[in-house]
Amino acid sequence: MAKLPFIFGNGKTFLNNSLRKYGVLFLFAVLTTLAARAQQIEVSGKILEEGTKLPVIGATVKVKGQQLGTVSDATGEFRLKVRTLPVTLNVSIVGYRPQEIDVYEAEPTTIYLTEDQNRLSTVVVIGYGTQKRSDFTGSLSSISVPQIKESGQTSFVNALQGLASGVQVTQTSGAPGGASTIRIRGGNSITGGNEPLYVIDGFPVYNNTSDANAGALNGGLADAGTRINPLSSINPEDIESIDILKDASSTAIYGSRGANGVIIITTKRGKTGVGKVTYTGSYGVQQVAHKIDLLSGKEWAQYKNDALINAGKSPLYTQTDINALNGTDWQNALLRDASIQSHNIGIIGGTDKNKYSVSVGYLDQQGIIINTGYKRYNARVALDSKVNEKFTLGVNFNNSYSTSEIAPDGILKNALFFSPLASIYDNAGNYTLSNPYITTQGNPVAYLNEATNISKTNRLLSSGFGEYEIIKGLKAKFLIGADLIYNKQNSYIPSTILDGQTYGGLASVGFKSVSNVLNENTITYNKTIANKHNLEFLGGFTQQQSVAEGAVARSSKFTNDVVEYNDLASGATLQTPSSVYSKWTLLSYLGRATYNYNQKYFASVSFRADGSSRLGRNNRWGYFPSLSFAWQADKEVFLNKFVESAKISKLKFRASAGTTGSQEIAPYQSLSVLTAYTYPTATGTLITGYSSSQIPNPDLKWETTNQYNAGFDIGFFKDRINLVFDAYYKKTNDLLLAVAVPLSSGYTSSLQNIGSVGNKGLEVTLNTENIKTKNFTWTTDITYSINRNKVLSLNEGTKQIFVASEIQTGNAIIVGQPLGTFWGYKTDGLYRNTSEIPTTPLIANTKVGDVKYLDLGGNADGSPDGKITQAGDQTTIGNAQPDFIFGFTNNLRYKNFDLSIFLNGSVGNQIYSYFLQQLMTPTGYQNVIGGFADHYTADNTSARYQRPNENITTNAVSDLYVYNASYLRLKSLTLGYTLPKSLTKKIKIEKLRIYATGNNLLTITSYPGFDPEVNFYDSNSSRQGVDFGSYPSSKTYTAGVSITF
Repeated sequence: MAKLPFIFGNGKTFLNNSLRKYGVLFLFAVLTTLAARAQQIEVSGKILEEGTKLPVIGATVKVKGQQLGTVSDATGEFRLKVRTLPVTLNVSIVGYRPQEIDVYEAEPTTIYLTEDQNRLSTVVVIGYGTQKRSDFTGSLSSISVPQIKESGQTSFVNALQGLASGVQVTQTSGAPGGASTIRIRGGNSITGGNEPLYVIDGFPVYNNTSDANAGALNGGLADAGTRINPLSSINPEDIESIDILKDASSTAIYGSRGANGVIIITTKRGKTGVGKVTYTGSYGVQQVAHKIDLLSGKEWAQYKNDALINAGKSPLYTQTDINALNGTDWQNALLRDASIQSHNIGIIGGTDKNKYSVSVGYLDQQGIIINTGYKRYNARVALDSKVNEKFTLGVNFNNSYSTSEIAPDGILKNALFFSPLASIYDNAGNYTLSNPYITTQGNPVAYLNEATNISKTNRLLSSGFGEYEIIKGLKAKFLIGADLIYNKQNSYIPSTILDGQTYGGLASVGFKSVSNVLNENTITYNKTIANKHNLEFLGGFTQQQSVAEGAVARSSKFTNDVVEYNDLASGATLQTPSSVYSKWTLLSYLGRATYNYNQKYFASVSFRADGSSRLGRNNRWGYFPSLSFAWQADKEVFLNKFVESAKISKLKFRASAGTTGSQEIAPYQSLSVLTAYTYPTATGTLITGYSSSQIPNPDLKWETTNQYNAGFDIGFFKDRINLVFDAYYKKTNDLLLAVAVPLSSGYTSSLQNIGSVGNKGLEVTLNTENIKTKNFTWTTDITYSINRNKVLSLNEGTKQIFVASEIQTGNAIIVGQPLGTFWGYKTDGLYRNTSEIPTTPLIANTKVGDVKYLDLGGNADGSPDGKITQAGDQTTIGNAQPDFIFGFTNNLRYKNFDLSIFLNGSVGNQIYSYFLQQLMTPTGYQNVIGGFADHYTADNTSARYQRPNENITTNAVSDLYVYNASYLRLKSLTLGYTLPKSLTKKIKIEKLRIYATGNNLLTITSYPGFDPEVNFYDSNSSRQGVDFGSYPSSKTYTAGVSITF
């Protein structure tokens, strides 16, 4: 057989030749592949904000379907490498709508992000964590923080008004730093707290104005003036986000403090990238929003004459005297145009491992009443450090120091009472001591100029946390924090003015210290199974303790007014000192589990157990569960045709139920409290003894609120229209009420759990993107809320309660009526003839021209009995609950110009104006409202107002002083301009915006008082809607600038 060497050849030769030949080919293929890998394609670009064309820093850029990703730098630029093109980039950052961009060529691309209407629509902050809004099953509102920052308010609380459905904000005082009340879905309690829980960077805070009030102002006497809102210590410029939790499924995780809703405040933290320095500053002028119409000097002189004549006395002024009179405008004497300015500097930056946020701020707000004002200094540091891949540490220090010059609440009201014929100064240039017709009323101008009332508050809110990832998805976190408030008050009333004359000068010095410490320990676990089953578990325990203590020392009868409050020992008479101390502790266990299937079906369950030292020893533990579900209907295949034809971009249904509680009563209410009493002996020596002043109740427990919520979220036309709707029902049981007990017991009342209150309502939030072009955008936000409040029951056999201190303002608690109901007489103008006057009128010697009180009953069958009596003729005369409240915001942007218009209002609520009731006292000893110029006389029988009479001693509670408090207000109007990037870049500035804002520019209302938005009694639900004529609100004109370097 012939050999075939060409094919087979020598075996060894063939092997060597083959290896050489194919080895070269293999090596070539490997090298080619490696070269291809080394020559990956770079994808780069810049991310800009669509409206301002400014860079978006820290945006996440990911390649869809791959593990590749990066973030945009300080100039908004990004770079990453891919193997092939085309690719799809997913771009996202909190506060902007996510974008999905297809890249076909290796050319730099510019990506524009649109600011999200809800600002935090991607991620929301919830109890003990965060969650995607799309996964959230409860009811929540996120607030536009930029709108709050430019509102001109010293506190973010005041600026929340109208921005969230179901949230009613009422300013209790227009004083700088003054407080506001917030009701989320109505009031739940009659005597307990109704304010929401605030969670500031994870630290739970219940806002109590008494924490910043030592009780030493106005010499330690009554009417110590406006209480400063402790939350005014938080600088709005430091806030990153505000989320309001409203239903039980979202608030039950806070258990005994979740019944009134929860407001979560997250302050700014550091971000990866080159450090950015931002300065914001503003300066403005404030003016009183509305003045009260009063009688002039000439009109009052005629009014005084008529009061004397109707009392059977001789007139005081001749017509010649009246013609020569001018008079004093006491209202103008106390009010002024006042300045307000703020300056803030913030620095934010960091690396992948260490991030920082540092800021300082200064606010100076003069009051529109002379010699009042508020100054605040803020310093804040937030640090985050990624120690390693598993362990992260963070700290937050927020310190504020404020100084307030405070006037008594009634100072302006008393000025309005002054006779316009009384002068501020006498002929010698000294202060007029008092009202010549009511000698107990001191000169208000003298008081404001000469008396000293200073309140200084330091607040340190700090916390630190550590988070460790045990295994993938399992994290443990601990947090420790402290909220320390120290208030110092100094007061001196000199002997040269009426208020201090009796005392020979009165000095008062006081302090109050509140320390609140917290420890939280939680563990979370996240797991996704088969890319469809998403689970998250949270468990933990917390412990919190609060200690409050304070003291007030007073002294009087000083030889001079030079040392004021600085040397109490120099006063010849030492007044009785006082001191307080209290402590409470709360221990809690909590848990939550959430599940969603394929981002379509969602469920959440939570549980919390709270043990509180405030409650009776038999009921110290309370248990608060919740359950919620949601269905993302737009992801259902069988609904695709409907969703597409209706242009629906999202459709989600939600339902929840849960139990929350309230522990907001003073400590020791369940215990027998010993009170000191002083007794004289037979020799006149005073000795001190103790006796029980409170009946113990070891069964005292939580007020418990059960709440049910159902709602839906729907979006149209790629979310250009978004509607959120919620309906809810709440019932609060076991109300904490003082129940009358037999006097033979030695007590008057006992605190017990009785009665119930219900709230039900509807909430609507509508966001629309009306126009969106390259140069022009216009968006609208609308909030609308209805709440119906009702007292469902009281203690057995009791249908109504009249608290003695509330009789003068007509407040009553009545089963079947809402809280804030007014009770009194109904009127029908004036008696025009003697036949109309009943046999037994309400006021003795009633005559034609006096107020006509209606005879509504008195007989056994309920028919009129010819007598006007409290038992037979008083009835409900109004209530403070609104029919609905609303907010309406329009934001427009044209190129670099922006315009924001915000209106809010309330419809159907009423006010009982004790202030105007006093200004309608027809005795002629004080000034009255200007309408009283049209008062009844023999020559003016068709007059609107009653005849003046010095002998009238009663000004009964009636519907004469109940006013419709509905209003529509232009809350804010802001016009801004952002300088072009091409200009700011030349001067090394990243962004520069100037703006002008007007606040409270216009209020449409029929209420003749200072402001229809008033609630003198702060958080007291049984005395809602009462106007005592406290510090009026102001309208403000502000110009500001924001610069980022």
